[in-house]
Amino acid sequence: MDEQAFHNYLQSLHLAEDEIQASIAIAQRFEDFLAERPGARTAETAWDFSRLLINKGGNTEANYVALFRYCRIIRDDEMFIAILELVDGGEVGQNLYRMVGERFGSVFRDEVFAGLGVAPYGTPSPEKPAYLQPVIERLRVRLGDEACADLLSVSLRDLPDEDYLPEREKFKQAGSVDAYLIRRKADFVARLEACQREGRLFFMQEITDEVLDFVRGDPEIGGGRRVGNIIYGAKIPYLTRQYLAETDPVLKRYYACHCPWARDAIKNGGVQLSATFCNCSGGFHKKPWEVIFGRRLRVDVLESALKGDMRCRFAIHLPEEAVVPAPRGALYEGLRQG
Repeated sequence: MDEQAFHNYLQSLHLAEDEIQASIAIAQRFEDFLAERPGARTAETAWDFSRLLINKGGNTEANYVALFRYCRIIRDDEMFIAILELVDGGEVGQNLYRMVGERFGSVFRDEVFAGLGVAPYGTPSPEKPAYLQPVIERLRVRLGDEACADLLSVSLRDLPDEDYLPEREKFKQAGSVDAYLIRRKADFVARLEACQREGRLFFMQEITDEVLDFVRGDPEIGGGRRVGNIIYGAKIPYLTRQYLAETDPVLKRYYACHCPWARDAIKNGGVQLSATFCNCSGGFHKKPWEVIFGRRLRVDVLESALKGDMRCRFAIHLPEEAVVPAPRGALYEGLRQG
């Protein structure tokens, strides 16, 4: 490994020297592991290394962050994605465990998680649905689908309000929901265009002309479409280029799904994870609007890849008194420029 280049990169992030040395050490350990498996720089190899870290108690957030920083500096996109997927949504199991206990008590929580526990941080994607499916089924049986959906719609991701304060400011500047939707869409497309122009991944995916055309052509992706006080929004597919080219319906749903806890249940079919779990994604999708309006909002999961649909689509219910249409001329001008 190019230790000096990695050291310089970490220094540029203003890390302390002890953090830098710890990052270099785990990166070297990773390279040594890969050297024992020539030509095996694949997701499966990353999973094997993660299992080793879990068994040795080294599955810390700091170690995984160091690894995907290292993969980025050596420009190994395949391993970068593999490592990032290991920890994407890694907080979900622990957050569900905590939320069930807070809302229903420790006795109820322990019954729901009995014999399962919480998936270790860094659990490989193919193993995640097996941890989650029994817990969701027990919650559905004990609470019913509606109450289970309500619990999950808070979202199990770590979503600090402060991360969404810039969106609240943009909404204030826009002056109306309609005008904000136009800006939101334009900002999203601009982010994708920057990724394409600079040769960067958008999270895990490459941005091509076909991807941009697809996103520009769907008003619900990256922006939203208002009908009354309801915002209809759809997620950009997780891997849009592959999604657009795929004809197999199972794989197309797999490429559409963003959830690290559900994707492999779609692809492999061995674990039948309930689509009730998609309310967690609904909670993620509505979060900016909740920060904008300062209250919890209702979200309906209209379509989801886990449910059998070819996309994930939500309806977010805004406060009726908050919906003031933009002036007709301003709305037309925004659409024309977009």
